[in-house]
Amino acid sequence: MSEKPSNSGLIYFDHNATTPVDQRVLESMLPWFTVNFGNAASKTHMAGREAAHAIARSREKLAMGVGAEPGEIIFTSGATESVNMALTGMAEAYRSKGNHIITWATEHKAVIETLTHLESEGFRISILPVSRNGAPDLEKLKSIISGDTIFVALMAANNETGYINPVKEVADIVHRANSILFCDATQAIGKIRFDVNELNIDAACISAHKFYGPKGVGALYLRRKDPRVALKPIMFGGGHEKGIRPGTQNVPGIVGMAHAMELCLSEQWDDSARMSKQRTTLEQMLESCGGIHINGDVRDRLPNTTSLKIAGVHNEQLMTAIPELCISSGSACTSELPQPSHVLKAMGLSDAECKNSIRISLGRSTTDTEIEIAVTKLKQAIESLRTKKV
Repeated sequence: MSEKPSNSGLIYFDHNATTPVDQRVLESMLPWFTVNFGNAASKTHMAGREAAHAIARSREKLAMGVGAEPGEIIFTSGATESVNMALTGMAEAYRSKGNHIITWATEHKAVIETLTHLESEGFRISILPVSRNGAPDLEKLKSIISGDTIFVALMAANNETGYINPVKEVADIVHRANSILFCDATQAIGKIRFDVNELNIDAACISAHKFYGPKGVGALYLRRKDPRVALKPIMFGGGHEKGIRPGTQNVPGIVGMAHAMELCLSEQWDDSARMSKQRTTLEQMLESCGGIHINGDVRDRLPNTTSLKIAGVHNEQLMTAIPELCISSGSACTSELPQPSHVLKAMGLSDAECKNSIRISLGRSTTDTEIEIAVTKLKQAIESLRTKKV
């Protein structure tokens, strides 16, 4: 377990929003800010070549972490940029094939909003439903996918409920239709095994800050053969990253992301087992409050994540009552919006039920003591808020 970060007595249970940079990751990054500060594109001198070598080594480590080849990894600023580059780039590159794109209603806003933009550009977008537990309707997919379907976008695991999607089954359907599967792997990396070849994924995005790496750096995986995935670049200004993502490469961030991936590979099973046990303890201890229901599937979900519907308690009031407990009402990317969670709505929850729901996501440094303290504070706040309503 990594060293516990100090943050003025806060109990941080929002690791699906972001994670602290592991101290070991930070130490690996520091020399590339100060001593080895060369531009990786300046290969005419030693400083630049050292930076280029560091990026090459990092590309190998990251590729190994997801079962890819180094040449299939493109470095970006994070998952949102990767999503925009991939979805827009594939749509334009394969426009001669057709104009149909498929996704599901519980996808991240980065995917949904990018596809909304593509719809305004003349593409036909199908957003498919999910079941009450968040599972994709595969029969609906089979009935709607066709020869003019360019690609299908499905996340590996949902950021709000933790639901783990049947990616391999979807990949089989997609490939039988001679289409491409894009997978948002942002929440999966570091929590569950994720291998692009085992799952038969053609393109995927990741973000370092979700697995104890730095913010502002991520990657896009693009399969090189069977099929070779093509992108039409949407950014211009240099030949970096094969001309797909121009701009001076973030050497410290890339080095940090690669080291974070290495640590995930060696520690994620122990971390996941511990977090799963802690989550179960938390859920069971809260049962005595009554009126608490787990949103989504209780079996096929990330080991660190729980989405809880608490009858009679508004999530914003609950979070205000316990400011030292860092939890959320859903995705961090939509926390500034007043609308109920689009994920929970897609699963059939009413607006009121969405506003009664919170997300708790544990992390590598979560302790059993924090679980006990958090449960005590939650119970007290729930009882107090319910009493005020009577």
